[in-house]
Amino acid sequence: MLWDDYINSYWRDWRTGDRSKDRDKLEDQEWLAKWLEERSLQAGTPLSTEELAQLKELRSLLWESVQQLVQGHPPGQQLLKQLNEYMKGGPVIRQITLAPEGEARIALLPQRADWGQVMAEIAASYAEVLLEKEPCRIRICGNPDCLWVYYDDTRNRSKRYCDDKLCGNLMKVRRFRARKKAETDGSP
Repeated sequence: MLWDDYINSYWRDWRTGDRSKDRDKLEDQEWLAKWLEERSLQAGTPLSTEELAQLKELRSLLWESVQQLVQGHPPGQQLLKQLNEYMKGGPVIRQITLAPEGEARIALLPQRADWGQVMAEIAASYAEVLLEKEPCRIRICGNPDCLWVYYDDTRNRSKRYCDDKLCGNLMKVRRFRARKKAETDGSP
């Protein structure tokens, strides 16, 4: 999904918790160009200082909203108004297109190729999850050094980590080592 990938553009060193290695991928022009291309979005690079500030502001808004959702608070009217403001920046044209399988569908084609359009698409992606899916499935990774955001699409809604093989395994090893250390420290 576009919105969670965007929130996770702030990279944290999930293995060690060393905050000096954290980095903001929005400031990396090469990463940003690749990210736009992978999502079929178009906007000029390099970013202006104002555009970068707006992108970070949107990411902060989404991050704060996710934290509220994870704590069980529903999205408020203020959030919806703010998402509407971002979505205003992305006018689209509706057009019937043919899917590769030959099936007709309505596509939304952007009228512009700029950062306002990109932010509108991100906001719309997040609004779609809030209104058409189950916001209670939005999670923050249980690894305190990671904190990636993801949508829990498991059947029983029990996913605790962004990736069970990376963060999940790391946390399992940490718990095991803590138990062994506690056992060692407790014995004579």
